[in-house]
Amino acid sequence: MGKLRLIFTKEGRAVYISHLDLLRTFQRVFLRQGLVLRHSQGFHPHPILSFALPLSVGQASDCEILDFETDGETDGSGLTEALNRFMPEGVRASDCYIPVRPIRELAALRCRVELFYDGGVPEGAAEAVRSLLTGESVVIQKRTKRKAMADIDIRPMLHSLEVTEEPGSLCLDAVVSAQNPGLNPALLVTAAEVHLPRLAPDFAQVRRMELLDAEGGVFR
Repeated sequence: MGKLRLIFTKEGRAVYISHLDLLRTFQRVFLRQGLVLRHSQGFHPHPILSFALPLSVGQASDCEILDFETDGETDGSGLTEALNRFMPEGVRASDCYIPVRPIRELAALRCRVELFYDGGVPEGAAEAVRSLLTGESVVIQKRTKRKAMADIDIRPMLHSLEVTEEPGSLCLDAVVSAQNPGLNPALLVTAAEVHLPRLAPDFAQVRRMELLDAEGGVFR
């Protein structure tokens, strides 16, 4: 039995592949490659695959993690290139190796959130958004696991923020909590829409850039 960790990119049209469809996609990719996966026990065995922090539909990422187990012993050498032959457009493996760190040590995400304005960035938008998100609290409503709406303060989960203005867009480069609790970067857009309605973007785009540990180092 070999435990492996795959790092992959998800972008372009692939951002609209749901979590369950992505799971099925990798099952087919592994099958086409001829990789035999270890299965769970019981009446309905299924391949042992685990995504760390499943990505929301519509978001892109350079650093997705998939942990899986094979029936045979392997260190993952050459598997990245082999799998990419069967990957759909927008999904590309970048590394594969034997994991040495548990997912619980994944503490933060470095991400980029872009706010696009068809008529150009409103005057003073960069400073207004920066002031909002770096204030003492940023309360928004979020749906809970029980499907009810609740007020949450996202400010403690935002560790750092840089706001820059580019032609037609605002770029928010942020580091946010990954888990326990984690902050979906899309909620930064929600906060701007709720508290600064005149600055609500015409379109927003989110991309995960890097996974970090508690010390701010790259998590792998």
